[in-house]
Amino acid sequence: MGLGSSDNNWWVFTLPAFLGTETICDGFVLASLVIAVVSSVFLTWAFSNGGIAWKNGRNKLGSVPIPGPRGLPFFGSIFSLTGGLAHRTLDSMARAMSATSLMAFSVGSTPTVVSSEPSIAKEILTSPHFVDRPLKKSARELMFGRAIGFAPAGSYWRLLRRISSSHLFAPRRVTAHEPGRQADCDSLLGAVACEQSACGVVELRKHLQDAALNNMMGSVFGRRYDFSRADDAGSAEHLKEMVREGFELLGAFNWSDHLPWLGNLFDPQRVNERCARLVPRVREFVSGVIEEHRTKARAVLNPHVQKKLQAEIDSVVGDANREVTDADVARMPYLNAIVKETLRAHPPGPLLSWARLSTSDVQLSNGMVVPAHTTAMVNMWSITHDPAVWSNPTAFDPDRFMPGGEGADVDVRGGDLRLAPFGAGRRVCPGKNLGLITVGLWVARLLHRFEWGPTEAAPVDLSEVLKLSCEMKNPLVAVAKAREVAAAL
Repeated sequence: MGLGSSDNNWWVFTLPAFLGTETICDGFVLASLVIAVVSSVFLTWAFSNGGIAWKNGRNKLGSVPIPGPRGLPFFGSIFSLTGGLAHRTLDSMARAMSATSLMAFSVGSTPTVVSSEPSIAKEILTSPHFVDRPLKKSARELMFGRAIGFAPAGSYWRLLRRISSSHLFAPRRVTAHEPGRQADCDSLLGAVACEQSACGVVELRKHLQDAALNNMMGSVFGRRYDFSRADDAGSAEHLKEMVREGFELLGAFNWSDHLPWLGNLFDPQRVNERCARLVPRVREFVSGVIEEHRTKARAVLNPHVQKKLQAEIDSVVGDANREVTDADVARMPYLNAIVKETLRAHPPGPLLSWARLSTSDVQLSNGMVVPAHTTAMVNMWSITHDPAVWSNPTAFDPDRFMPGGEGADVDVRGGDLRLAPFGAGRRVCPGKNLGLITVGLWVARLLHRFEWGPTEAAPVDLSEVLKLSCEMKNPLVAVAKAREVAAAL
C-alpha cells in the first residue's frame, strides 16, 4: 500500500510507531496526533449521510442512495429521539428530507432505517432477510433470551410460533376461552359500577388493567384473581407492579445498547440496575405458579359515535337481560370499524414493535439497498396519519371502514400495510385474533351497560407517552351512567 492510498485508517498503523518512541512525550506531537484522530472522525461524520454509523458509503450500495440526517458525531440522532415521541420526530425528519420511502439515521453506532410508506414497509416486514430482531439488553435479561417476540430467527423461534399457534391462539382455543373473557368482563363491569357509585366518576385504566391481567393469566396459567379478597389482591398487586416495571424497562432507551463504549458509566434511567433487581422477582413469581382504553376515550369524545354503536349493540343483542357474546360481536360491523379506526388513530406500537434486523444486504424496489446488520423500522403512526394514504387523517371517522369507505377492504391482521397494528410477515403477532376478539367483546359490553361522558374536572386528554407502546399520558376519567336498556342486568 503506497503513501497515496485513500485508506482513512492510516493512523491506526502509525500509532504504535509513535508509542514506541520518545516523541510521545513531546506535547506538540501528542496534540497533533489527537487532532489527527479527531479530524478523521469528524471528516467521516461530515461525509456520511445518515450519520457516523453509515460511514464508508454504506447508504450508497444501491442505484439510489438512502438519504438521512447526519446527527451529531459519535451520537448520531440519539438526542432527537430520546426527548419525547420518537415516531412524531421521525415523521417530521423524513418529510423534511423527502425521505418517507426510506430514511437512514444513526442511533449511536447503530445504523438504522425507517420507512413511512406502505409499499416499502411491506417489503421490509415480509422479507425473509428482515426476520431477525435487534436485541435490547433489557429484553434479553427480562425475557431470559427465550421470549417469542425477541427470540432470534431459527429453530427455537419457529418452535415457539408453532406452539403458540396450536395451543394458545388457534380458533378452537380462542373460542374455548370465551367463558373466561366473559367472567373477566363481568368483574370489569362490576368494578366500574362500584367506583361510579362511590366516586361519581370512573378512572377506567386500572379496571382494564385488572381485567387484562386476569384474561392473560387465565389463558396461560389457568389462574385468575379476585381483587375483592385481600390474599388475592396482594398477589395481584405484586404481579401488576412487576408487569409495569418490566413494560417500562422494555420501552426505555438504554444508552449502552447503542454506545457500547459507555458501558455502565451513563445510565440515566438505571435500566441495567433495575433489570438486575427485577429479574429475580420475575423468576420467583413464574416458578411459583406470569387498546380498550383509547377506544373508550374516543367514545367519550365522540358521543354521536357512541350513540350509533349502542344502537347497533341493542339491535343485535335485543333482550336487555342477555349478555353480549363473541358471536354477537362478529355481527357488529360498526363496532369493528370503531376498533379499526382507534388502531389507525393511535397505533399502539408506532415504532418499537416494528424493529427488524437485516441478515444480509437487501435490495428494495425503490433502488435502495439496506446493508446487512441494519436495524429497520416502520413508522406506522406516520403511515396512518399520511393524507396520501388516508383522507382527513386527523379526524376520528369509523365510517371510513364501513362498506363503501376507503378502508372497507383493509385487513388489520397484516395483509395491508395501510393499517397493520399487529405487524406483518413472519413476525406478525400470533395473538392478533385473540386481541381483536377480546377488545371487541369488552368494548361492546362496556357500552351496552353504560352511557359514557366526560367530567368537568378532568376533560379527556389524548396526549401520548411512548413507552413499550404508545399510551394515553393521562388515564381516562369519565362518568359511567347505567343505561336503561341495561337496568335489568
